Amino acid sequence: MPKPIAIYYEQQHWFKPLFAELDRRDTNYVKLNAIEHAYSIKDHPERDYSLVVNRMSPSAWNREHGDSIFYTLGFLDHLERRGVRVINGLTAFRTELSKAAQLSLLDELGLPYPKARVIHRASQALAATEGLRWPIVVKPNIGGSGAGVKRFDAPESLQSAAEANELLFGLDSTALVQEFIPARDAHIVRCEVLNGKFLYAIKVHITGETFDLCPADICRTTSGVDLNRAACPVDAPKTGISVEGYEPPQEVITDVERIMQEAGIELGGVEYITDNRDGQRLYYDINALSNFVADGPRVIGFDPFVKLVDWLEAEAAKVNEAEPVGAH
Repeated sequence: MPKPIAIYYEQQHWFKPLFAELDRRDTNYVKLNAIEHAYSIKDHPERDYSLVVNRMSPSAWNREHGDSIFYTLGFLDHLERRGVRVINGLTAFRTELSKAAQLSLLDELGLPYPKARVIHRASQALAATEGLRWPIVVKPNIGGSGAGVKRFDAPESLQSAAEANELLFGLDSTALVQEFIPARDAHIVRCEVLNGKFLYAIKVHITGETFDLCPADICRTTSGVDLNRAACPVDAPKTGISVEGYEPPQEVITDVERIMQEAGIELGGVEYITDNRDGQRLYYDINALSNFVADGPRVIGFDPFVKLVDWLEAEAAKVNEAEPVGAH
């Protein structure tokens, strides 16, 4: 029997459409729930799985599952040392876990990004704003779905928050002090890649009241039509955010594919914003966890989960075909 595809995940709602598509095809796969997962160092996962798809979320700490994040680093290392084909493996996951590392990557590639400084104590926050344009935001280095991001419009409010221990540094006690970018036409763009290649892009029309722009949680189009609730998490917030399909410039597509190649991310998204003050395009978030936009057929004209499973089945087939007859 061909070895199954393993889907390693933590947030159960986001992947209902993926599991539904796998079930519809009767694809040979198994679910690995990160919250309950354990393994032995003597385990041989290469005997059990054709490939492992890492769907672990850095925002797990916001759901009281932060322990699973660091556990996952060890599990991915174990898989790769055993020669398992891992989609979004250790390099990709490490990139996603550090917003500081993401900005360093963008800087190395010569791509524009919001100016920022990295700190590890609240007492450093105010000094870190020197040379930055106000307003600024303070965000945890290990982020996810906008959790813990706070905006400050004046030095006095930032200093007060620092002294009152109101700044959230997250799991690794590290934070970014970063310029807040006013979005031109009140939107950001998220580009998704599959197999490292551009798949689609969406414009997310924002309200300025939230930093949570998770595409699977946006359940309304720009025309005010509610998206298919079956494709939205049952706890999707009513933020007033809306979404539409978008075709970005070729320059953006080239940039996004370069970013993902360097980050080791085969499946994920890159977000950018246009600064309303000077028209500068700024890349600001690199995501290895791609949960896709809700109700893809209505928003972008196709179901991205169909294309995802097409690719996963093809990758699994390569591994299974390469397996020597009678091996293990």
